[in-house]
Amino acid sequence: MQIKQTRRYLYGLAGYPLGHSMSPIIHSELFKICGIDATYGLVEVSSEDLGDAFRETLSGLRGFNVTIPHKIDIIRYLDELSPRARLFGAVNTVDVREDKVVGYNTDCAGFLKALKMADIDLGGNVLLLGCGGVARMIAFESILAEANLTIAVRREDILQAQELKNEINEKLNKSCEIILLDEAKGGYDLVVNATPVGMFPKVDACPVSSDVIAGSKAAYDVIYNPQETQFIKHAREAGIKYSGGLSMLVWQAAVAQEIWNGVKFSDDNIAFVIDVTQKELEKNE
Repeated sequence: MQIKQTRRYLYGLAGYPLGHSMSPIIHSELFKICGIDATYGLVEVSSEDLGDAFRETLSGLRGFNVTIPHKIDIIRYLDELSPRARLFGAVNTVDVREDKVVGYNTDCAGFLKALKMADIDLGGNVLLLGCGGVARMIAFESILAEANLTIAVRREDILQAQELKNEINEKLNKSCEIILLDEAKGGYDLVVNATPVGMFPKVDACPVSSDVIAGSKAAYDVIYNPQETQFIKHAREAGIKYSGGLSMLVWQAAVAQEIWNGVKFSDDNIAFVIDVTQKELEKNE
């Protein structure tokens, strides 16, 4: 659980399990780009040990990221939340300052910047596949962008989707439609896959039919391994705008570094880090 400090600035990722996390590689490349001498390590900690890890390790870092299963539970140890973190009720980035510890959610900014990088607009009629963790954030961002949102889920997830709909109504006074995945048809301005369907190693699966994707104007898949899921393959073959999840993964890390160190990254910087990360992913296949 402890990380050995070897340089002046020390950062890390808290989660469980962490496996082959790409975060150290991504942050290392981002640090190089902005000339910061820093290390980024992994703090693999179970839910029952999160409090001890925060007091003994995490609060002594300059900043850290948070992933499953701690994005909600970490909030109790923080002094303050950003507006987006408060809205989503989830934190993935923590800035450890001298006077307070502040939680942020950079997944949202990562998603929006990834769409912009792919020249995809978030608006009009949006079909969101899934209602889990990352889907919640995308649902809120879609509503904030004044999109007409439809959430498509499995039958067993209808109640969870309804809870998300109620939360959107309660917090934003807006509504959305809920349908089953097999009821989805084409004709959306943007279709987003926020399910794990198609992720390595089950790479031959797709959450909806190719007709749904081909009938839409743009597609985004939050999955980044493999780089081209069946979902993205259908989008490419249909000739519509598309992007995979690696851009979001890198951008959310970049926004975390912007919070920690006040730096800025260009699309070219991010494209370079995406390429480096993709090559590293291919080594592990």
